[in-house]
Amino acid sequence: MYSLNSLSVDTSPETLGRTNDGYYNAADNGIDFTKFLEVTTRSIPIPIIAPINTSRTLDERSLSEIISSGLASPRAPRTLESVKSSECLEALLSPSIRSSGGTPHDHPSFEPHPMIADAWEALRRSLVYFRAKPVGTIAAMDPTEESLNYNQVFVRDFVPSALAFLMNGEPEIVKNFLLKTLRLQSIEKRIDCFTLGEGVMPASFKVLHDPVRKTDTMIADFGESAIGRVAPVDSGFWWIILLRAYTKSTGDHSLADMPDCQRGMRLILTLCLSDGFDTFPTLLCADGCCMTDRRMGIYGYPIEIQSLFFMALRSAKSLLKPEGEGRDLLERIDKRLHALSFHMRAYFWLDHTQLNNIYRYKTEEYSHTAVNKFNVIPDSIPDWVFDFMPIKGGYFIGNVSPARMDFRWFAIGNCMAILSSLATPEQASAIMDLFEARWEELVGDMPLKVSYPALEGHEWRIVTGCDPKNTRWSYHNAGSWPVLLWMLTAACIKTGRPQIARRAIEQVEKRLSKDGWPEYYDGKLGRYIGKQARKFQTWSIAGYLVAKMMLEDPSHLGMIGLEEDKKMMKPGLTRSASWTA
Repeated sequence: MYSLNSLSVDTSPETLGRTNDGYYNAADNGIDFTKFLEVTTRSIPIPIIAPINTSRTLDERSLSEIISSGLASPRAPRTLESVKSSECLEALLSPSIRSSGGTPHDHPSFEPHPMIADAWEALRRSLVYFRAKPVGTIAAMDPTEESLNYNQVFVRDFVPSALAFLMNGEPEIVKNFLLKTLRLQSIEKRIDCFTLGEGVMPASFKVLHDPVRKTDTMIADFGESAIGRVAPVDSGFWWIILLRAYTKSTGDHSLADMPDCQRGMRLILTLCLSDGFDTFPTLLCADGCCMTDRRMGIYGYPIEIQSLFFMALRSAKSLLKPEGEGRDLLERIDKRLHALSFHMRAYFWLDHTQLNNIYRYKTEEYSHTAVNKFNVIPDSIPDWVFDFMPIKGGYFIGNVSPARMDFRWFAIGNCMAILSSLATPEQASAIMDLFEARWEELVGDMPLKVSYPALEGHEWRIVTGCDPKNTRWSYHNAGSWPVLLWMLTAACIKTGRPQIARRAIEQVEKRLSKDGWPEYYDGKLGRYIGKQARKFQTWSIAGYLVAKMMLEDPSHLGMIGLEEDKKMMKPGLTRSASWTA
């Protein structure tokens, strides 16, 4: 899944074109970013946790009850974000209690699994240091495989590690990571003779230590070394989401309030909200622009990017200051959120009723009265969908664009749709129903299928370009990825279905550690360690830890979950502005 070739780098300053602060080929703007790392977190008193009524199981308690028994925020919710109330998920903060023993804080009601200590030990071994400060975790530490780019710190990969450290009361590494990647954003990004947008965040970075000169150098990849040479669209979104998670966890708003963090968010969002030729509020993307970073036919408007885009917009809305450039951007965010939520909920959603509607579509419809707005040919519906779709349940399909609907299931897009409240409460419940109805297909023996079903035969050859790594039921082609366990768990807690997460975690605990924490599993049920999977994959380790800590203390959901914004109601359909009688 990773997208850098192995690096052979001369670490001399002349060759690297390094700036004085140790970054590669930076168009230095004269800002000393090192001073930001020394901003102290405001002192937060450790709150008293109200006793939880244990007469009922977590399954029987509503989400509002879980929230009300959680922790109160030391700072009132920001008025910029329009959410349900101060008692909702947006007001939650996780406990920031650092464990003196280097392992998670033990709660009296929680019996730790033997895997937890092993996971923490492995996670700490993966730490990467820049000038003696931890700045991230490398992708994998498999001693039996060539490192290639698995010795890099990837933005998307670090997110579960960051959440684990935040939940364990260790926010400093997350703060360092956010500032260092922000510094890398300011570097001029050139691929061949072409310059990328100013707001693009790196896919990954590598720290080179020179023991002779006693210097550290940070080298970023923005796609110029990537497999397929594709820039990461998701890195910027994950950065904003993680900034909000840090703020919610620590109560430290000084980081997000920094002028340079505000500017970093504005650059990312301006890049995505710029006007163009597109008639849809969704974000147009290339293949390989996200976790599915090899050709898998996701070009167009992939569900993963749309869900992350939606969540990043909402996260930024709670962090951006309404002064100066921020005011105009907040207005644009509001308009885009309104249009995007309507578009996704109306056109990407598929359940039994909607599938039957598409099956009966008429084609070649013209004018604003068209029902089949994208001119989808009913004969293009694959046969597997009719058997896969239960009477009760539904999901957001993989892609919608002119004359094309990708009916495949994608886990990240659907889980993040729940966490961001892109999915309505009814749709979120239907996605959980689908999990229960299609457990073997989507979860199997090792959670969780990244996509379903697999591309096979001629379709696989055409869509993937005969990619030998993406053969059927492997890697991105319907492989099973343990890292997705944390997203599933968070979605289960948010929808009041923690029993689903417990069942998945129990399956993981049977073999993940024994198998050496592999990157992914192969086969229809995920029974086989991936044929090219790295072991001691950091995000497999961190994903398990986050899932366990979140299930133990559901208030942790507050740093990654968003309540539904009641202002984003479905708008009335209006005639196109270009229509004339």
